[in-house]
Amino acid sequence: MAVSRLFRSFSGLHKANARIQAYPFGYKHSRALSSDSFNNGDDTVLPVLIVGAGPVGLVLSILLTKLGVKCSVVEKSKTFSNHPQAHFINNRSMEVFRKLDGLAEEIQRSQPPVDLWRKFIYCTSLYGSILGSVDHMQPQDFEQVISPVSVAHFSQYKLIRLLLKQLENLSFKFCTSDGLEGLNHGTFQEKQLLMGHECVSIKASDDFVSVTASFLKDGKLMERNIRCNILVGTDGAGSTVRKLAGVDMRGERDLQKLVSVHFLSKVLGKYLLNERPGMLFFIFNTEAIGVLVAHDLEQGEFVLQIPFYPPQQNLEDFSPQICEQIIFKLVGRELGDINVIDIKPWVMHAEVAEKFLSCDNRIILAGDAAHRFPPAGGFGMNTGIQDSHNLAWKIALVVKGIAPSSILNSYETERRPIAVFNTELSIENFKAAMAVPAALGLDPTVANSVHRVINEGVGSILPSELQRAILDGIFTIGRAQLSESLLNENNPLGSSRLANLRRIFEEGKSLQLQFPAEDLGFRYLEGALIPDSDGGMSAPEGPTGRRRDYVPSVVPGARLPHMNVRILSDTSSEVVAP
Repeated sequence: MAVSRLFRSFSGLHKANARIQAYPFGYKHSRALSSDSFNNGDDTVLPVLIVGAGPVGLVLSILLTKLGVKCSVVEKSKTFSNHPQAHFINNRSMEVFRKLDGLAEEIQRSQPPVDLWRKFIYCTSLYGSILGSVDHMQPQDFEQVISPVSVAHFSQYKLIRLLLKQLENLSFKFCTSDGLEGLNHGTFQEKQLLMGHECVSIKASDDFVSVTASFLKDGKLMERNIRCNILVGTDGAGSTVRKLAGVDMRGERDLQKLVSVHFLSKVLGKYLLNERPGMLFFIFNTEAIGVLVAHDLEQGEFVLQIPFYPPQQNLEDFSPQICEQIIFKLVGRELGDINVIDIKPWVMHAEVAEKFLSCDNRIILAGDAAHRFPPAGGFGMNTGIQDSHNLAWKIALVVKGIAPSSILNSYETERRPIAVFNTELSIENFKAAMAVPAALGLDPTVANSVHRVINEGVGSILPSELQRAILDGIFTIGRAQLSESLLNENNPLGSSRLANLRRIFEEGKSLQLQFPAEDLGFRYLEGALIPDSDGGMSAPEGPTGRRRDYVPSVVPGARLPHMNVRILSDTSSEVVAP
């Protein structure tokens, strides 16, 4: 049984390797609650309740179920969104997915061919001049030497569908708030995913956590109380669980505001697929500026990110009709089959929760509930998936009565420094992304400074229409730097700017996609498994925002290096070890 093997491996490692300590950080025998409070035999108390059915919460529910831990999930949304959202899955997350009944292989089969998304392209329009391009895949990325699986480009909503399929195979029941007749309202049972249930209050005691979830039933607001031993908040950047637990965020807020436009156009997809395939398109011209994410060129599915400057701008400025016109300006021509699906504003933050655990380790945060990054580098979802992987086996040890609840301290000890590091790395990568428009004469920091002056300085006393006119005028002047008469090799200023742009691309100083050293080479300097001395446990090199190669290491706290293992008794068989 996978659970028993896991537990035998854990105890065996303590005996076999004198350099390693089990039950390290914060371990106290007097805190061994797993034998009574965390596993008291009360069938009315669910061992684990997960709030939030995004990729992080769903992965955690799958891992816990496979480890024999009873759990259920509640999600405030009534349906799952088809907005693509996150889309890049890094090496380590794909390694985690290899353990989920062929999930990694299914993703690789279903994703677009790598040649359609390996590049970032910088241009004046999708039909216009190319300013430069960066290929983010290197030969070693396909050799499966440092990892048995490669990175993937796969939209979040498609990943959620695969995760739900796995939960269905594990006998989970999916229910909406309108379909609760068959459920026992007195006892909240395991293996349930309840949609349309919003966590509205939390009360922790010495014996359990009481969660109140509200839901609409026949148009009437109702509530149900759920008692659990452990509550895990995986409910996103605006986490209700985090707020109810009184946990603050630390870091930089409001780095940038954007509007995300999800649209379909097979005409555009076919053109880009044949003429200039890529994952991201950074488009700069005198009429509009935006970043286009090509989620699937074959299906013609895209998301356009547009800078947003409220309150001078509001969502009414981004109606479907207006967004179509913006898209046409960035494409360079009209599209007859364009279909705008969804428009939503969002704010970029770089913050980490001050703590991941509260209420004597009964309330735990993971994923975006614990950390929110700029999307540069795709660390958000990936860090969250790896949070779940780190957390699941520790919860299993506690619930099964094998380890005291204090072992959960190692989750925060290990994962929070990784979140802080990835936050810093995402900021550096975001700054690298801003270097490109700055080289073209469009320094985003200037636009943000002007916007702050209008909102907070002398501009705030001006009428709103005048504020908007000033902002629009400044943006028009800025975009004039992108005119063909200026941005060409025959113009001394334009030539200098284009040369600077080429230098940024050649030196790897633009936005990067892959970070093998950080993806696979991160280390836990203390936590569940640590050396019995401090020798060699130096802090990692700070983030640079540039791609660095992964160097395999066998020091405690590092990922075990990948290698192919051949079974000696049968040389025709080969087992790949992650």
